[in-house]
Amino acid sequence: MTSKKAYVGPLYIEEEDLSLAWGRVVRHVCGHSGCEISPLIVSITGFGDDGGIVETTKLRAATDALLEAEGQQSVEQVAFTIFPQRYWVMAQGDRAKLFSFYEKAFPRFKKMEPRKNANGLYFERLTMFDPDAPNKGNQLETILGRYNKHDGKMQRMQLQATTYDPRRDQTGTAIQGFPCLQHVTFVPSSGGLTVNAFYATQQLFVRAYGNYLGLARLGVFMAHEMGLKMTRLNVFVGIEKLDGIAKTGEGISKIVELVNEHRDEES
Repeated sequence: MTSKKAYVGPLYIEEEDLSLAWGRVVRHVCGHSGCEISPLIVSITGFGDDGGIVETTKLRAATDALLEAEGQQSVEQVAFTIFPQRYWVMAQGDRAKLFSFYEKAFPRFKKMEPRKNANGLYFERLTMFDPDAPNKGNQLETILGRYNKHDGKMQRMQLQATTYDPRRDQTGTAIQGFPCLQHVTFVPSSGGLTVNAFYATQQLFVRAYGNYLGLARLGVFMAHEMGLKMTRLNVFVGIEKLDGIAKTGEGISKIVELVNEHRDEES
């Protein structure tokens, strides 16, 4: 069934601060009629030499408060589906350990959320896509192995990893929540690494902040393993959707207020 919701977009947002990038999208959609932005492009550039990601603490806290009040996953929980940051910390810079930790833990993740995770998680698709593929479907290891073996001299079309699998995902069901992220590409240059992520659809309030954070962490990891600095994350969304949280609610109003306060401080 084709959606009849009114569109707000197109919209392009560029920010150093990841929190403000998301907050500006929220502010824009709250200031316009309509329930969907199409398309949305968000570009985030706030990455430190040490891999740090620029965020605004108050905005992050307000977002988590909204999500908790609505019975949704936290920003950290959503980010984990794309990149398991705590496992990378545990692995202490050893990516083989990171992949091993995740592979061993993944069956537990499916049991914890048997309905939601029935078709997998994003990091699982990136690292265990197909047992018959190179490196048993670990697309990130294949990219990194080839990149480092050839000192970065490889076709850029090879620097991409997919999460969408027609064999598993073209089910014909009326409502399908996974995977909205289709694929990611990695673009190394003399200035650093750019990561591009492509979504068919994305939920603005429930998923987008966590998605940005998970993708940013994935980019920092890949840049580290390539011997580069992470410099930019671009997120392309065909349709950015409101997702059952009223844009006139108190929690959303607090987020817009914080975005406006930050802009007032800068001016």
